[in-house]
Amino acid sequence: MPKNLKYEERLVSSNLNDNQLLSLDPHNVFWGITSKQAGESIASDKILSLYKKVRNRLDAQMEDFRFSANLTAIYIDPTDRCNADCPYCYVPAQIRKNGKQMNEEQLKYVLQKIARYFKRLALLKKNIKPVIIFHASEPLLAKDIIFKAISDFGKQFHFGLQTNALLLEQADVEFLKKHRVGVGISLDSSDPQMNNKQRLSREGNGNFAQAVQAIEWFDGYKGLNVIATITKFNVGHLPELVKFLHSKRVSCVLLNPLRLTAKPARKLQPEQSLMTKYFIEAVQKAMELSRSSNHRIIIGNFANTILAIVAPTARRLMCDISPCGGGRCFLTITTSGEMIPCGEFIGLDGSSGGNIFKTTISKAMQSKPFKKIRARIVEKIDECKVCEFRNICGAPCPAELHSLGNMYQPSVFCEFYKEIIKYAFKLIAEDKAKYLIREEGWKNLEYDYNLSV
Repeated sequence: MPKNLKYEERLVSSNLNDNQLLSLDPHNVFWGITSKQAGESIASDKILSLYKKVRNRLDAQMEDFRFSANLTAIYIDPTDRCNADCPYCYVPAQIRKNGKQMNEEQLKYVLQKIARYFKRLALLKKNIKPVIIFHASEPLLAKDIIFKAISDFGKQFHFGLQTNALLLEQADVEFLKKHRVGVGISLDSSDPQMNNKQRLSREGNGNFAQAVQAIEWFDGYKGLNVIATITKFNVGHLPELVKFLHSKRVSCVLLNPLRLTAKPARKLQPEQSLMTKYFIEAVQKAMELSRSSNHRIIIGNFANTILAIVAPTARRLMCDISPCGGGRCFLTITTSGEMIPCGEFIGLDGSSGGNIFKTTISKAMQSKPFKKIRARIVEKIDECKVCEFRNICGAPCPAELHSLGNMYQPSVFCEFYKEIIKYAFKLIAEDKAKYLIREEGWKNLEYDYNLSV
């Protein structure tokens, strides 16, 4: 939708429910909710008056949020290998089985080069630490060099680690907590049999026992997230998983729809209607538990949807805006040193912006593959450019859609995202948003504009 339309033409009105109307500018996510009984014309006039005052400022904020290329995080894959064999993994099986692994000197070189890059950007001078996340297959196969890097570079970076927990020991947990490392542990169900069907180890078991033991060792650590991948098998388990993790004092779980980037994953695709049903039930369960106990648990990707509405430029997960964060806010460095926009591009031809052992991060950021991803915006997708939720959803994921034959198409789970966004607006209208994001995050939010009709 062109930005130069008249004020009235930019605002889209729709029924939020039987009693309320939603007015929304899809471009800058200005919105207002009014009661139908209160008199639509009066409410609309008040909203329109406020909208005229803030529209240009909100346009500028959204433009900067979407199109600035402020690299703040780098994913490093210290090893290609994995001790698990998850059927939906986006890393090709041959790479996971026979891939390379960095040595200590290579990882040190990469981190020194990253530190120099950010120093030139003056981020370190502003006391804004870039984030390094050890990711990909199973980073703890390179545990020794990772832990040494965390110790040696703690003053330059904040660190994160994504793991299946199969190699995690109690002493490792204490080390990670001491160094305030953000940790993501993979767990797909509270039912051991179901989880181990999806999170299969190479020995033929699964990661349930080790993941739960690690969660208990972390004992309410604020830097811990649990990541679940939603498939057709575990989709009905989401509410129970939330309940189980709440009992283990976990503060945040991400319920991530399956990515169909890899062909084997496509056999596990859940039905959108079922995913919507159980995802909403999981949100309700999290809200119920948070309100009735002294421990809050949030669903991280739903919290991001709430933020995309109430504070669009404060959202943290950059998959639900276009262009996405890949090659813009973050990039991935593979074990062999290739710089790609995002880990989802591993194994996809033509995605490398250069090799860090041979060229620079700056050149990668300006490379043709990175520019190609940054050029993929919802305004270029026929179905999305007329959707009122386009700058809340962002039509993820470019790598997934590229692997399906066309990057310029709506999300595979388009209807799911629409229903979840509508549900988020419903909960906001019911004044429940404060239970759906981290408590400290809610307290830090301030009104940019506000109107009580």
